[in-house]
Order: sequence, then C-alpha cells, then structure tokens
Amino acid sequence: MAGTYSFDVTTGCDLQEVDNAVNQAAKEVAQRFDFKGSHVVVEFKRAENLVHLEAEGEMRSEALLDVLRGKLVKRGIPVKNLDIGEAKPGSGDILRRDVKLKMALDAETAKKVAAALKEAKLKKVTASIQGEQVRVAGPDKDALQEAITLLRRGDFGVELQFGNYR
Repeated sequence: MAGTYSFDVTTGCDLQEVDNAVNQAAKEVAQRFDFKGSHVVVEFKRAENLVHLEAEGEMRSEALLDVLRGKLVKRGIPVKNLDIGEAKPGSGDILRRDVKLKMALDAETAKKVAAALKEAKLKKVTASIQGEQVRVAGPDKDALQEAITLLRRGDFGVELQFGNYR
C-alpha cells in the first residue's frame, strides 16, 4: 500500500460533445419557424475553444443562445464552463457573440480550491497548485473522499472534475 494517496482537480469539456451539440443546434435553428429567412450562424472553432454565434436582432440572438445551452446540457457539457461574451453589433441588425469554453483551471480558481481545502482543516490533507490543476494528497482515502465532497458543495465558477485518484 502507498504511504499517501492523491487526486487531481481539473475542469474542461469534451470537445467532440461540444461539436455534436453545435451541429444539433445549427440543425434545429435551420428548421425552426422563428428563424426562417433570417441570418443565423452557429460555428464551433475547436482550435480556439469557442463557439461563434450570429443572429438578427436581440430576440433571435437570445433564442439562439438558449438553443445552444439546451443542446450542451443534453450532451453533458457543464454550462458553468461557458464564458458567454457580450453581444456585439455587426452590419445591419446582426448581433455577434462568442462563447468561450473554460478548458483548464485558471490561477485564481486554483487558489480558491486550495484555500477552501485549507479552511476546512481536514486532517493531513494538502493541496498544491500544479499549473492548470490542483493536486490534493493525504494519508488515507477517507480524508480524500471528504475533500471531494467539500469541493463538490462549493461554488468555484466552473464544474470541477476529479481524476487520477490513486
């Protein structure tokens, strides 16, 4: 048996599922009556981890965003990991919006996770920030299970994922 056990706290999205959700949203929008004959663009830029939306008018822009959110939820993508940008006016009545996907813990969120574990004063559980993830280590698995439960209850602005449990 190992002397210490550990797990990693990260965040992210399955890009293939995001691609599928974007394709489903584009297909639904193409068939919906309220979008007929209007300019609507839904495209996924995988390299940049963002979804680009374009629609005519405020109402259609919000409806398009709602369709996308619904498809992402159905595909198991956490909506917390979306950074929805402001709608920017384009030519004519077109509004453009970029939805960025949070694929890694930023430094501020990692510090919040480590601070939450420190404040809980769990027995011999330590958290160390390692780039885009937080490694949580402890002498027994029960303490690590308590740490996972504590982190699941907290709100850190992103959906936390727990992996590399050993």
